[in-house]
Amino acid sequence: MIDYFVNALKHITRKKVRSFLTVFGIAVGVMSVVLITIISDVGQSAVNQELNDLGAGGILISSGKNTTELTDTQLSILRSNTLVDSATPLVVNYSTVKLKSGADDCVIWGVDQSISSMIRLEVLHGRLISQNDVQTMAQVCLVDESYAKSMYHRSNIVGKELKILMNGVYRPFEVVGVIKSGGNLLQSMMGEMVPCFTYLPYTTMQALENKTDLGQIMVKTSQDSQKTADTLTAQLNEEYGVKDAVKAQDLNSQMEMIESLMRVVTLILTVIAGISLLVSGLSIMTVMLVSVSERTREIGIKKSIGATRKIILTEFLIESGLVTLIGSVAGAAAGVLLALLGCGVLGIAPVIHLGSVLGCILFAVGIGVIFGVYPALKAASLKPVDALRHEVT
Repeated sequence: MIDYFVNALKHITRKKVRSFLTVFGIAVGVMSVVLITIISDVGQSAVNQELNDLGAGGILISSGKNTTELTDTQLSILRSNTLVDSATPLVVNYSTVKLKSGADDCVIWGVDQSISSMIRLEVLHGRLISQNDVQTMAQVCLVDESYAKSMYHRSNIVGKELKILMNGVYRPFEVVGVIKSGGNLLQSMMGEMVPCFTYLPYTTMQALENKTDLGQIMVKTSQDSQKTADTLTAQLNEEYGVKDAVKAQDLNSQMEMIESLMRVVTLILTVIAGISLLVSGLSIMTVMLVSVSERTREIGIKKSIGATRKIILTEFLIESGLVTLIGSVAGAAAGVLLALLGCGVLGIAPVIHLGSVLGCILFAVGIGVIFGVYPALKAASLKPVDALRHEVT
């Protein structure tokens, strides 16, 4: 068997330019498939992490078409439910924030002390919103790291004062904490287009804006999220005494829909990239047919001294498989390196599954062998006398 590979390697290196072009075509095809596979895995992992960081898991309760607002009463009802692990209000607004000499548009989040159980908030300096802040309606806030650096060129700005436009008046707030900027993927892709996040006690936000509406309530549960959402909706509707008083959105199902969409997109792109492998397979068939024509006399001599049909068939199949293997390994390596380089530039953790890479290589080798069957059969079917006569003429 080793002799087969040695002979195949000799024939490949005999026509260096032709072999290089064939290997290069295969490598490009495999590189495309591997790169798309890795990009899909990295993208899915990054999107899931982004959604988790932004609290995109769990259940989001909001007012329905037959009610106007959610209040602390509904928040208390949800927190007392045994299906609910934790619940937090989300009063969201979009406003202008003044810090130092600059003014920027920011997303203002009115939250309470339980927000860290919903959204991953990594405190870099200072502290989070406390229960005392909520009870006393303290004018304190958290800012994200990127905003702090844009204003002061450093992340630690605890103790600084910023002003938030609320009800037409700029209100002073003391920065009590700086958190790591969420949405790293969004930040790296969109930069300054992504607004800064500022967190306040929700009671402070309500008082300064003269409203009692919580806007939304986010719920975490360890039970089946869809069933829990239906149960909570029914309970709150009963509390209001009207149908469709509230609506519950299962954010976990939204994440699953996003994942399904990404898988479909990946499949489509992989199929498109796989077409290049089929084209490479056709080029292998063409090259091997040319090789059969060039080596007709050699085949005739081998058969005349006892080489069987099986030996000739095996020899050509191994040669086509070896060409594909070399190109596949080179293409897979190039795809992995490009993926690592891209992840490094974007600051994203690479996700590389060895099984997927090996699967791409084996698939490509399989295509190479399949497209090498016809030339191999043609070579194996040559009769010694006809082969020698063909070369002589």
